Amino acid sequence: MDRLDNTVRPYAWGSTTAIPQLLGVEPTGEPQAEVWMGAHPGAPSRTERGTLVDVIAAAPEQELGSAAVAKFGPRLPFLLKILAAGAPLSLQVHPNLQQAKEGYAEEERRGVPVDAPHRNYKDANHKPELICALTEFDGLCGFRAPHEAADLLDALGVDSLKPYVDLLRADPEDAALREVLTAVLTADPEKMARTVAESAEACARLGGAHAPYADLAHHYPGDPGVIAAMLLNHVRLQPGEALYLGAGIPHAYLDGLGVEIMANSDNVLRCGLTPKHVDVPELLRVVRFEASDPGVLRPAASPDGEEVYETPIDEFRLSRYVLPEGGATRDLTRPTPQILLCTAGSVRAGEHELTAGQSVFVPAGEKAEVSGTGTLFRATVVA
Repeated sequence: MDRLDNTVRPYAWGSTTAIPQLLGVEPTGEPQAEVWMGAHPGAPSRTERGTLVDVIAAAPEQELGSAAVAKFGPRLPFLLKILAAGAPLSLQVHPNLQQAKEGYAEEERRGVPVDAPHRNYKDANHKPELICALTEFDGLCGFRAPHEAADLLDALGVDSLKPYVDLLRADPEDAALREVLTAVLTADPEKMARTVAESAEACARLGGAHAPYADLAHHYPGDPGVIAAMLLNHVRLQPGEALYLGAGIPHAYLDGLGVEIMANSDNVLRCGLTPKHVDVPELLRVVRFEASDPGVLRPAASPDGEEVYETPIDEFRLSRYVLPEGGATRDLTRPTPQILLCTAGSVRAGEHELTAGQSVFVPAGEKAEVSGTGTLFRATVVA
């Protein structure tokens, strides 16, 4: 079992206080957006044996288990994070596995450098993800019913939004969502900037359900993503609740602290709320234009106290243990690789004492006994 030394990513949207507060350290004044735990080459966790990338590469079957290697190859197929949003992240969507393979192959064929700002596909993998709230957590997830989006836009009283309102009320659901999103993202930039400014003023005046979009416009003035965001469900997670974000589902995180797990991929197609590249034709190929409930997940408890967040994919499996004072030692040994992350209290994992924000990597089959009082997240795979 290896204690992990993890990298903090200082993205501009990160909170200046949430991660330091979790770790019990003084804030630096700079944004701290994510803590990465895993073997992603961009910021692999460090151990006394070297980076987790090097440790796994030296003996993949020993570290990951033969079943995981056979199913996913000789690499850790997930990335675990602590995510602290102090400002909205970009509105985005992820491809399915086939789309990722096709997109990656096509950009390779055209010789687009992997680090080019306009590159869409950094790898040939999909990127399903799950976010579990540690505090109240605001986000956008999936399309609203078109008539609900029409009502939200209509209430603003902005003349330039009326064509979108009419489309949302008249066309079939999937066609309406596709047509309106396309129109918003391809509109004349100057005209759209005026529409966003007028809409932001109306949102601030109305408050209530409109308030989040005034905040989006404050962070991203003139960005068409502000209008696109009104097509999506707004959801507020309570601590312990989660969202699963599959392929083609537009989403954005707005504010809060959570544990995030995802397939080990960098493939993101952006819809707005960002200065980065937005490839509208490719985005429209990937987005699933269907209204859906956000599908808030609550963990399913098992007899041994493990609370599992059920998802339809195998690259990751996230669960939680809330360990009571004076509770018995639990055996978490599995034939698959694990990362154990403490988010509250003090938990002993093998020889390691973990406090909030600290984690260990457990090789496949390695004895993993835990005890103490606190909250422990377990990340592994289904193999």
